[in-house]
Amino acid sequence: MSETTKIYAIKEDFAKRKGIPTLLPATKMRETDKAVLLQSPKGHNWWIPKMCIVKEEPVPPEVDQTFILSMDNPAVPPQSQESISPERTAILESNGKTIKITFPFNHEDIQRVKTLDRRKFHKKDGKAWWTAPLKIETVEKLKEWGFALNDKLEEFLSNSHVDITKIEEIEIPGLRGKLRPFQKKGVAFIEAKNGKALIGDEMGLGKTIQALAWLQLHPEKRPAVIVCPASLKLNWKKEAKAWLKNPDIHILSGKRPYPIPCKDILIINYDILADWVEELKTMNPQVLIADECHLVKNNKTKRTKAIKKLAKTIPHIICLSGTPIVNRPIELYNAITLVDSTVVPSYWHYAQRYCGARHNGFGWDFTGASNTEELHEILTSTIMIRRTKKEVLQELPDKIYTIIPVERDNHNEYTYAEQDFISWIAENKGEKAAEKAGNAETLAKIETLKQIAVRGKLKQAVEWIKNFLETNEKLIVFAVHKFVIDTLMKEFKNTAVKVDGSVTGKKRQEAIDRFQTDGAVRLFVGNIQAAGVGLTLTAASSVAFLELPWTPGELTQAEDRCHRIGQKNVVNIYYLLGTETIEEKIARMLDRKRKVLDAVLDGKETEEESLLSALINEYKEERKDQ
Repeated sequence: MSETTKIYAIKEDFAKRKGIPTLLPATKMRETDKAVLLQSPKGHNWWIPKMCIVKEEPVPPEVDQTFILSMDNPAVPPQSQESISPERTAILESNGKTIKITFPFNHEDIQRVKTLDRRKFHKKDGKAWWTAPLKIETVEKLKEWGFALNDKLEEFLSNSHVDITKIEEIEIPGLRGKLRPFQKKGVAFIEAKNGKALIGDEMGLGKTIQALAWLQLHPEKRPAVIVCPASLKLNWKKEAKAWLKNPDIHILSGKRPYPIPCKDILIINYDILADWVEELKTMNPQVLIADECHLVKNNKTKRTKAIKKLAKTIPHIICLSGTPIVNRPIELYNAITLVDSTVVPSYWHYAQRYCGARHNGFGWDFTGASNTEELHEILTSTIMIRRTKKEVLQELPDKIYTIIPVERDNHNEYTYAEQDFISWIAENKGEKAAEKAGNAETLAKIETLKQIAVRGKLKQAVEWIKNFLETNEKLIVFAVHKFVIDTLMKEFKNTAVKVDGSVTGKKRQEAIDRFQTDGAVRLFVGNIQAAGVGLTLTAASSVAFLELPWTPGELTQAEDRCHRIGQKNVVNIYYLLGTETIEEKIARMLDRKRKVLDAVLDGKETEEESLLSALINEYKEERKDQ
């Protein structure tokens, strides 16, 4: 008798089904995360799921070999003899996508195999067998039923599951920035999954940075294609330049493809992907990053068809989405199967099991949710990592600032107005204009520039807000001009409330209360002067500025509408700035002025006039450089 022989107590229902004793003397031959291969003293072999083993104990020294052999049930029913027969096999076929299942004819195995997703029966030249698509659940069932798996299936099963609690943080050579510990673990998770993962962290926790860090970890895997909403293309470029070592980046634009330059990183938006997919395939990309991947939820859209076509030949796919899968599981089915098609069953079975399937009299409605805990467990044990702000709160500062560069659609109009302003400064000899920065003409010209800038970015800003609200979080947006606030209220209608100069008294408080307590009201739109002070808006932990005030004090006051007593989350603050506009200059100056204020305990507020003076002087310096 082997020194490693133990007595295993097996669950009665499983033992009865397999025809094995409930007290099984055996030696552990092999082990996976979910099952062990046990060999009895008489040489019988069984794969036993760990969940079916009640306990295991060493064989008492006083027990002799004869008693042990008598416990090894010699009267195993014929069906159980078949269950350990080498003829009951499951092998992964050469295409790497199909399992071939063979077994001697018996009704029990037939009924089992018929429960497998999309199984098929085959018969040719007097031989019969079954096939099924490669799915984790299918392989686990076959193993539980006692089928002998070939080495490829065993390897597939062992690589399918990742325990995030056992993954250690990872260091990335050459990364131009410092990751937080949970972000390092996220990169390590992507690495453990060989670059095939779904990063589902909440908005503001750095999904973009984690994906870029994995690219830095593997500079040999190029080119990489990043697909994202149009409103985020410039942000991806900004972040890539900030975090990667000498990135070679190209942003694809327009619906008419042109020869793509040989670049390491290609950035494209979903709306034009269908027009570029063939051209992109010729580049033989090695990595695909799909940001806001819930946007490929509809199989009938061009974007979904295009990304599926592109992904077919790409070995590493990283999907990013802050949308909680438990809310609308159907929206992430395509993203899940892009990353790993073996994780979940077919669309129909997935929809029936996890999407609250109901027939409305005209057809099936899959917009609900069901068995979400089971789905979450499946995903987090295989391809998905998701952290909430609450879970990593101790690693985060009180406020996280992010600049979102926004593309404009009125370049010519803005350039003309800016040149006119620069010419005016030159005519007034710069210093004189700076000294009189508070006069009406100066303010009027700067206001013109600001209005043109915000008008040009408004369409992309609205798209950014829509993408944010997909995460089911609430958002506070601050603006200055009435036409900006009116545009947002028209776009978001019943899901938004506003507080500006036209909303006073009782209606003002009603708007605040609705935002704080009504789950259907997701957006608060406020004028910086009217709503920037005196309000408590802790239902949101994110603030976005579409326009900027003139003083850092006003900015901080507006930010602090949700950074109040009662706020249990870190506050994310986003500045949506029109690229190459006066907004970027104002933001830089506000930042400099605020840092000065923060460094002086009793510092006086920065005056509007001093910021205007600095702004004019910056334009004057730019003119010298031209």
